[in-house]
Amino acid sequence: MKHLFLTLLLITSYGFSQNISSENIDFLILKQPKENIDVANRLLKVTVTSPYNVTADDVIKKSKADHQAALDNYSTVLANSEKEFKQKLVDHDEEVVKAKEKFEMESAEFKKLSMLERLTMTEQGKNPKLVNPIKPVYVKPTPPVYREPNLNDHIIVNNSVLSSQINVEGFTKDGSYLDVAVNISEVQFQDNAGQTFANQPTTLVVKVNGVEKINTKFFEEFKFISSSPSNNINKALEEKNHLNKVVAFLNQYLNDNFGFQSMKKTIKLEKVKNKGEYDDLEKAHVFVTTNLKKLQPSEPERTAAAVTAMQKGIDIWLDTLTKVDFKKDSKSVLNAKIGRYIYFNLIRLNLGMNRKADAEKYLNEFQENYIGLKLSYDEQNELKALESEIYKK
Repeated sequence: MKHLFLTLLLITSYGFSQNISSENIDFLILKQPKENIDVANRLLKVTVTSPYNVTADDVIKKSKADHQAALDNYSTVLANSEKEFKQKLVDHDEEVVKAKEKFEMESAEFKKLSMLERLTMTEQGKNPKLVNPIKPVYVKPTPPVYREPNLNDHIIVNNSVLSSQINVEGFTKDGSYLDVAVNISEVQFQDNAGQTFANQPTTLVVKVNGVEKINTKFFEEFKFISSSPSNNINKALEEKNHLNKVVAFLNQYLNDNFGFQSMKKTIKLEKVKNKGEYDDLEKAHVFVTTNLKKLQPSEPERTAAAVTAMQKGIDIWLDTLTKVDFKKDSKSVLNAKIGRYIYFNLIRLNLGMNRKADAEKYLNEFQENYIGLKLSYDEQNELKALESEIYKK
């Protein structure tokens, strides 16, 4: 009878146990800039001044000119190589004489040794040997061969191209409400302890509706470029890479201050396994997750429609919370376990969408309802992390 009672108790408890699962949802959200400019005024003008004004034709033209110069100089290179080889032959003859003299002197000293000493040195390979230096061989310099330049190694850019590479998310280049002026200097290389460092002083001036908001300089300090000295690096390629770095930095800096950028986020949302009692909660999960994935900060109308549809799921969660029995009956269909997962979802969702006031509201409600109840170790840690995120400035 005792065993039968325990079995019935386990079956009964299982019948009222909810199976809560979770999934991670990726979505896009708008990263608010430091200075918010109205949609109607998001008009951008970019002016860049720099020493760069090179086309692909310029690079090819210079490459061909360098090749022609090498051809014109080939006879001189050839004459110098023959002269150097003749000197090497003279030096070789002198080295041969010196080698013979050294051998004769060592042989004379070797003969003065006893028979046993000579045998010992011979066994050890220390007996005198005539070592003649290797005779030099003339290698004729090959005539210059023209090769098409690798355009990827060159800075093929001008001020107009640089201006087109600087953009602010959410703005169009149809006006000058946001006026960006950039002055980029040429890269300067500096050697220090066998390493190469470089800087590229860049000035950025930004005006908003004619009022200067930013006037600052970047890349004035010399930064590490290569562990080799500057005469051993491809300076053109290094300068191109550094210029790309400057442009990328300016884009990020301008977008952090004025741009309306899309930022990827991931949040965990839970759901209860539906056994017939949770049709509404299943609908709520579908409303929230599917529309969360539809958010597109670059498309305000589509985002607004997704937020409206998502609210249907949130409203179901909120209505369910009014029916949850947090304290009296742990075996009820809508018990504290259901309330716990809904509150966690509400806090996570509102935090993920940068709605901290709403997240704080649901956190306070959750804490009030959970007075005297225990959360698991992981739940306690997550709640602390969510609370810290809410109150973080």
